[in-house]
Amino acid sequence: MAGYKGSRINPRNFNKDQLPIYIILLPLAIFMLFPLVFIFCHAFKPMSELFKFPPSFFVERPVMDNFENLLKSARNSSIPIGRYIFNSFLVTIAVILANIIISTMAGFALSKMKFKLRGPLFAINQAALMFVATAVQIPRYLIISNIHITDTYFAHILPLIAAPTTLFLIKQFIDDVPDSLIEAAVVDGANSFRIYSQIIIPLIKPAIATGVILSFQQVWGYLESSNLYTNTESMKTLVFYMNTLANANNGVQGQGVQAAATLILFVPNLIIFLFLQKDVMNTMAHSGIK
Repeated sequence: MAGYKGSRINPRNFNKDQLPIYIILLPLAIFMLFPLVFIFCHAFKPMSELFKFPPSFFVERPVMDNFENLLKSARNSSIPIGRYIFNSFLVTIAVILANIIISTMAGFALSKMKFKLRGPLFAINQAALMFVATAVQIPRYLIISNIHITDTYFAHILPLIAAPTTLFLIKQFIDDVPDSLIEAAVVDGANSFRIYSQIIIPLIKPAIATGVILSFQQVWGYLESSNLYTNTESMKTLVFYMNTLANANNGVQGQGVQAAATLILFVPNLIIFLFLQKDVMNTMAHSGIK
């Protein structure tokens, strides 16, 4: 430990001891930014640059033509684009709220409450992590069809309510809440709901923020519900509509429309991550320490 004498592991300002870390991480960070930069540049490229050979990474003469063509195609649709936006936001908010409420309550019960089926229930959640969405499409369709909720908002929401990854993450976070803190609350007369709402929830905000991002990414780009569970055009979501426009404009001009649609669908993911990134980093650091 003599090499660390007089230095701190996490100095507030730049320290010469950090130089090797910057040399390693900075090129990696720049490399990981390339897809993000490309999505933005590609959406603003004029037709001549979209089909330029050799292709260019950065846009040279940014234009709004791709977005104008996208809006022009949207105006020709029988259903206004505002309807698809409303459907997407309604379904997304409902799924996120359901995921967080169910995951935090179930995580609290599995972590701090003692009951007979606690182990098997958590094992079932762990097993659910192994299944990809394609493997459960047919059972999901049969369930939605048999309970007669096709062409409703519930058809969008129900398949995405279960969030085994979010539950696992939150449960692991709650495991680190000291039992003595809960025992003290019980002595003071607090019931289970009060412990959950006033002690557990404030202590696991980083895990909740990460769960919000995971849920948002899952539901915002989820196409199967519009393809399989809804037949009425007015019940479909924005991601389905954007994919329809991109496929309808599959020619030369359609490449620009596809680029603009990709950027529009990507921006909400970027915004929500920027707002919650601090809590996400805390969650990752917590997981690393464990």
